[in-house]
Amino acid sequence: MKRWHIVLFLAPAVLIYSVFSALPLLDTLRLGFYTTNDAGVAHFSGFSNYFTILTDPAWSSAFWNAMGNNFKFFLIHLLIQNPIGLILATFLSLKGLKFARQYRTFIFLPTLLSVVIIGFIWQLILSPLWGVSESILNAVGLGAYFQPWLGEEGSALITLALISVWQFVGIPMMLIYAALLAVPEDIVEAAYVEGASAWRIFWEIKLPLILPTLGLVTILTYVGNFNAFDLIYSVKGAIAGPNYSTDILGTLFYRTFFGYQSQIGSPTMGAAVATLMFLVILCGVGAYFYFVQRKLTRYEL
Repeated sequence: MKRWHIVLFLAPAVLIYSVFSALPLLDTLRLGFYTTNDAGVAHFSGFSNYFTILTDPAWSSAFWNAMGNNFKFFLIHLLIQNPIGLILATFLSLKGLKFARQYRTFIFLPTLLSVVIIGFIWQLILSPLWGVSESILNAVGLGAYFQPWLGEEGSALITLALISVWQFVGIPMMLIYAALLAVPEDIVEAAYVEGASAWRIFWEIKLPLILPTLGLVTILTYVGNFNAFDLIYSVKGAIAGPNYSTDILGTLFYRTFFGYQSQIGSPTMGAAVATLMFLVILCGVGAYFYFVQRKLTRYEL
């Protein structure tokens, strides 16, 4: 009877996951091995779509450009967002900090807003025609540094990544904050009794104990950034300008699958791009669990 209870409780979750996640993924993997002729009839073609994307100059230049931009997008989050989240979580976990709850709320609040709203607001702020950023920089004597950051090839992707960092820094902050609160107080108090400074306690006690959480935050950042699409699309559109300088795998997949302006969509080529995205994420997650997670597990033991 107990086994039937287990099946009964697991069935809804398994059914929903299968219908909305597993089956679409499997069908996408299958579709990537087909091509369509002019009449729209699909036929099996093996790995031809993948060879085209990776080797044909008409496709490979766009794919490798999007891949490189995606790695830049991820590295900016990894090197800026997560350290800031760690610093904020450390300060918010200090005892006696006034208005700590209010600070946490205000920092986490942007993550609850729609990415479309965030993109539109920052477009207005950074606009060289009607934005307020130039006036603010002039007020503090830095007006000479103002540039149309979203309109230049060298700065558009970095600007969008920093906007994303501003919006989502609350997520790593809250995860790390929860991990810091879980550090045993008796260990910290014993270190204080032994004369250890707050700086030494953080580096030699708290930081090693929250390493698994930092690893989790890193892999969540990796997966989230290689699935990114909405911010780029809401600010720069599917063309990901200027001159594809903000193009990432998500926008490349959108243009390939659905088509955009003069580009005709191809479900089979789009499925191949989506499969390559899946493999990139899978390889990154697999490498993390093999090279990092095992060491963290051994450290905990």
